[in-house]
Amino acid sequence: MKKILVVVLALVMVAGMLAGCSGSGDKDAKTVGVLMPTQSLQRWNQDGANMKTQLEAKGFEVDLQYADNKVELQIQQIENMITKGVDVLVIASIDGSALTGVLAEAAAEGIKVIAYDRLIMDTPDVDYYATFDNYQVGVIQGTFIIEALGLDKGATGPFNMEVFGGSPDDNNAYFFNGGAMDTLKPYIDNGTLVINSGQTDMSQIAIQDWAPAGAQNRMDNLLTAFYADKNIDVVLSPNDSLAQGIVASLKAAGYGSADKPYPVLTGQDCDKTNVKMMIAGEQSMSVFKDTRTLAAQVVDMVSAILNETSVPVNDTETYNNNKKVVPSFLCDPVFASIDNYEELLLDSGYYTADDLK
Repeated sequence: MKKILVVVLALVMVAGMLAGCSGSGDKDAKTVGVLMPTQSLQRWNQDGANMKTQLEAKGFEVDLQYADNKVELQIQQIENMITKGVDVLVIASIDGSALTGVLAEAAAEGIKVIAYDRLIMDTPDVDYYATFDNYQVGVIQGTFIIEALGLDKGATGPFNMEVFGGSPDDNNAYFFNGGAMDTLKPYIDNGTLVINSGQTDMSQIAIQDWAPAGAQNRMDNLLTAFYADKNIDVVLSPNDSLAQGIVASLKAAGYGSADKPYPVLTGQDCDKTNVKMMIAGEQSMSVFKDTRTLAAQVVDMVSAILNETSVPVNDTETYNNNKKVVPSFLCDPVFASIDNYEELLLDSGYYTADDLK
């Protein structure tokens, strides 16, 4: 009987050891903390989902959090991830200048940080930046306006234009605006493009949190103050959420008729709502930043960090966050319009036809 008991105990011990070994793979799995600013905009839902899917496909565990556009909540989420011992943080910041303290904590724990799409400012503790070429986004928007109005073919107008800016706490907003305004400057300077409000500074044109309601309110005020007796021909909108508010204002003011056609209106992100607006003739274009492409690039960067190999970057000069030039990888944006959206968005599988009904 004693021999049987000894055998049984030995088998139990072996089973326990095997169970411990089988669990060690999970314990050793690298964890990536992914922090997105909000779920209220379609693009951040897509960014988060694409990143999670691609990172998990590489065998990483993913902690994906959204912060409801609340800076303190995002800081708390980062602190919790540090406490849990994540290996890498990928952060799309709400306020790019508010994370200095918490990222110092991450650095003290040896956690590498990738700024995602929005540059994190005023800290030495951001290691890499992955984004699209945000200055080029503005150049694309400005170039579209030039070609849509025929300015490159000699059209002299004058054309009435107003300018919108993104959220003032988003560093990207300044790159978008800079690329567009640099491109349009010769036509503004020679009077071909006329900004009747005179409002071009970011302090005048920025819309907090990229809120459609904020854009609608500002457009209402512009139309009332400066366009009671004339039509607006061009609206430079840096992204789609602002374009939604702008179109709502234009519709309320009677645009969309033969006497008051919709102005040339730019955007960015190719949100489903905005693609439908392009199809309906309410919005002219949207810069397409394929989140699958950016997510794939971040996965490559994370893999390189965790495997201690060379991290892929293609820009080591442009993105200074006031503490350092952050090594960056810039993906190439393109634009969608009524002429190419099917090939760009449907044929590539980004959307289905049902998505745009």
